[in-house]
Amino acid sequence: MLIDNTTSKVKDLLSDTLSSSDKLSVMTGLFSIYAFDDLKDELNKLKSARLLFSQFKGFGNIDNASTPFGSLLGGEYETKFRNQLNQKSIAKEFAQWLDQKAKIKLVSQPGAVGKHIIANEGTELTAIDGAQFNGSGMGLVESTGFDMITKIPAPQSEDLLSYFNMVWNAKGQVVNAKDEFLNQLNQLTQDKSPNFIYFITLYNLFKDFIGELQEENIINTRTGFKDKVIWNKLYKFQRDGVLGAIDKLNKYNGCIIADSVGLGKTFEALAVIKYFELRNDKVLVLCPKKLRDNWLVYTQNDKRNLLADDRFNYDVLNHTDMSRHKGYSGTINLETLNWGNYDLVVIDESHNFRNNNPKKEGKNRYQRLLDDIIKGGAKTKVLMLSATPVNNRLNDMKNQVAFITEANDSALNEYGINSIEATLRKAQTHFNVWAKQPPEERTAQDLLDTINFDYFKLLDIYTIARSRKHIEKYYGTADIGKFPTRLLPKNVKSDIDLNGEFPPLKEVNDTIRRLSLACYSPMKYVRVEKQAEYARRYDQKVKGGSSTFKQVDREESLIHLMRINLLKRMESSIHAFHLTSGKLLGQVTSILSQIEHFNENLAPKITSELTEEFVAPPIEEIYDFELENPELAPYMVGKKTKVRIQDMDLIRYAQDLDADKAFLEMIVDEAHRITATKDAKLKALKDTIVEKVNSPINGQNRKVIIFTAFADTAEYLYKDIANWADNEFSIKSAIITGQKTDTTLKDPQGKRVTADLNSMLTHFSPRSKERDKVFPEFQQEIDILIATDCISEGQNLQDCDFLVNYDIHWNPVRIIQRFGRIDRLGSINDKIQLVNFWPNMELDEYINLEARVSGRMVLLDISATGEENVIDQTASEMNDLDYRRKQLEQLQNQVVDLEEISGGVSITDLTLNDFRMDLSDFMKNHLDLLEQSPTGLYAPIKIDSTQNELKDIADDLIPGVVFCLKDKTGNVQVDDSYALSPYYLVYVSDEEQVVYSFTQAKHMLDLLKKFSALKNENSLDEANNLFNQNTENNKDMAHYQTLLKVAVEDIAGKSQEKGAASLFSRGGTTLTSSSTQQVNDFEVVSYVVVL
Repeated sequence: MLIDNTTSKVKDLLSDTLSSSDKLSVMTGLFSIYAFDDLKDELNKLKSARLLFSQFKGFGNIDNASTPFGSLLGGEYETKFRNQLNQKSIAKEFAQWLDQKAKIKLVSQPGAVGKHIIANEGTELTAIDGAQFNGSGMGLVESTGFDMITKIPAPQSEDLLSYFNMVWNAKGQVVNAKDEFLNQLNQLTQDKSPNFIYFITLYNLFKDFIGELQEENIINTRTGFKDKVIWNKLYKFQRDGVLGAIDKLNKYNGCIIADSVGLGKTFEALAVIKYFELRNDKVLVLCPKKLRDNWLVYTQNDKRNLLADDRFNYDVLNHTDMSRHKGYSGTINLETLNWGNYDLVVIDESHNFRNNNPKKEGKNRYQRLLDDIIKGGAKTKVLMLSATPVNNRLNDMKNQVAFITEANDSALNEYGINSIEATLRKAQTHFNVWAKQPPEERTAQDLLDTINFDYFKLLDIYTIARSRKHIEKYYGTADIGKFPTRLLPKNVKSDIDLNGEFPPLKEVNDTIRRLSLACYSPMKYVRVEKQAEYARRYDQKVKGGSSTFKQVDREESLIHLMRINLLKRMESSIHAFHLTSGKLLGQVTSILSQIEHFNENLAPKITSELTEEFVAPPIEEIYDFELENPELAPYMVGKKTKVRIQDMDLIRYAQDLDADKAFLEMIVDEAHRITATKDAKLKALKDTIVEKVNSPINGQNRKVIIFTAFADTAEYLYKDIANWADNEFSIKSAIITGQKTDTTLKDPQGKRVTADLNSMLTHFSPRSKERDKVFPEFQQEIDILIATDCISEGQNLQDCDFLVNYDIHWNPVRIIQRFGRIDRLGSINDKIQLVNFWPNMELDEYINLEARVSGRMVLLDISATGEENVIDQTASEMNDLDYRRKQLEQLQNQVVDLEEISGGVSITDLTLNDFRMDLSDFMKNHLDLLEQSPTGLYAPIKIDSTQNELKDIADDLIPGVVFCLKDKTGNVQVDDSYALSPYYLVYVSDEEQVVYSFTQAKHMLDLLKKFSALKNENSLDEANNLFNQNTENNKDMAHYQTLLKVAVEDIAGKSQEKGAASLFSRGGTTLTSSSTQQVNDFEVVSYVVVL
């Protein structure tokens, strides 16, 4: 008799047969707990059963055809049973039945026997041939195959029983497998921890990508790359970064290494360079001028070249060389250089190319790099290095990514990102909305929840970003050494002078605000009838001609920048302030003399011919700005802004200049009186040095770095401190600014050392710079280093343990970058100290002072936007001040990482790399466990704010379920950029509301990561007991089945929206009848129940 499992079903026949039987023998390759569940009443009446498995291979993946046994959770069509979510209770009943009634054996040769079910009906036997003991075999669900199932009555069934007995008793051919089977079944019955659910979820999401960073898949070891000195100097985490970078360069043509400050990006880049040099690629390194020697030394026959055996052969150019067409950069002739002949370009501190501010004439340095080097000639790969590729706009990535894509907006089409520009613009829109929120609501997490997923994907494709915490967590410190412990910052508040003669900072600030600084805004005084003529000459079209950046606005922005710079110099040192205000007074006096000369001698003879031009003085003659900073480039007025004097309203102009002169004469006179002996701040600095020398924090380490934003201040401090420190403590000092190096260090012959920047740093940090290999004859060291920000990036000075910020830079990121010189991996110091000097006033007063003088807090925003009305004060200004206050308070109270600064968003927040690293680390010891785990596992957690792991998120948690689902059909239509497809995470509340949709997967992964930290057994037991009580030990799952339906409807709803949108887009529609998703189109991979 044939059984088709349609009109007649095996389960019905077995049900009738088993009701009067007492023994059962089953030979099968597939067994499902749902087949057991359907027949459990009859099976429980049996006295005994024998199960003989022919292809037992554990659980495997239910969709994996390479595991013929499949899963105890059934095959492809048993999803509807699995989605009842009660597998744990069924598995427990099955295990109990097996334990009491069944013997289990396994045929050691897979597939060697057939499929038979033999029931003993009293004295008669009934046999069924060709049916597996699973859902499709029993006729519970449709089948994927065309098995011929036959009922074999007695006496032929006795032959089958004999055959079964022969196999069952075959020595050496079968093994007892009951314990192994029960152990596997235990996977379904055991309580799972949130930690395990986190990893089984990650395994399903990312298992296809784990092999990507296998060394042999990326680098050809036959090149000898692994024998190179540079490769063998790298730590494990750096090697992983190098492999990742090489992989991205080969696959996507570019990579941004955005590791945090102090993690060795330079050495990682050198390893990448050597890899490509071994392939005979021509390499160019582009770096800031101040870091040029850092790169050049590795290409030279120089004692300081620790990698000489690797024979590096790359070219080095400065960022500023991109603005030059003639002359030499080192030994390279810029006029004859073949710019387009480079196979790899490495851009150090690539954030300096964030902006692409158009020039009135010709190409700016950004456009030159893109057109002449990257687009021109050979196909060029681009490696960028920056700890801050995203500064204060997510759109900062746009111009950096354009180097990689050669400005091709659709370069990532095949990866689901149709327009890079649109992706970044959308993310920036979300960022702008977030930035307008009150400070207490402006958290990084809140921003991450709203950002479009394709932005995460874009970062994932191009960036490698590891933080200090990341390295400590995933790589440990056994091999790489530890980071030093950061002591709480010391905050020194000092007055300007010891005798109280100089006016308070607030009064000086009021005077600064009164300055019109007319000498820097000649366009403001052009007569009305002449304004159009000058607008044509100097105004600049931006945004493809859709907007105009007026010269008047440019000058107004410059004046605001100069005012805050005056205040900052006042904060820095009275000496720097005196110099600047004196120079400014000189400029004003000179222009007044020019006007007087014109009025007396030229005005009477004036004709329509050009007689004399007023030339705005160059700002660099007044301020020692970092002139390489591209943020300031648009405001460098001077010899280019020319205005004919006869075209100006000279009466108004002279009045404003006279007023400025009076204010400046008063300021200069008061500042002149404060000499070094009366300087209260300088005395406080000396007191700090004395305390450090007398009470070192690490052994006898007396080293101190003093950072200041201004070269004038650095020279002032060096002049006073160098001889004092030598005489008082026999301590040698040095100064390094962009223009000057000097030291009191003497060579072994007693002569004063004259050294370049790198040699000076080697004498200051001899261990980290391996001085014994370069200058073995030296014994003395430099212990006090006074420097500007020319060494705040790219230098390893970890011999030092004490850093002083003599002035607070207006960008808190710079403070952290400075500290990164000594806060480094493998430091010889156990502890490190940060000391910040502040004006002697309350923080609120200080912030308001800054705000009033600048008109806008975030100067980078002003100088980067290139929009009209740049000095317009917005309604969110107070929010900005609170934001700034939060950051500065944080700097006063703790030393923070770049990615931790309050309200800041780091690139490490924006990638899924942390989760991949978590999984990769877990897989080292638990890969088998993950591979053999079934789907549908869950863990309950209880919302309890007393648990440390949950206290910061307890208020945001809502009772419900976080599901991880897999789309089985491939019909879900979501944005191509959705990186986790076919997997979807959805958080549904007990009230059947979607808390987080699958588009907020990053946030849900963060939640699962938080849950995974819950390790308290009592708390976990309490959660399990509560869940079991609510669900009658997993039997009554109706509520959670409803929540699953809500989760699927959320995914289906978004999918239908996408399909409907395609009705109105080019390329036809994708909305079909098969597009509508049902619950059973999804597999429940795992879930966490929040109680």
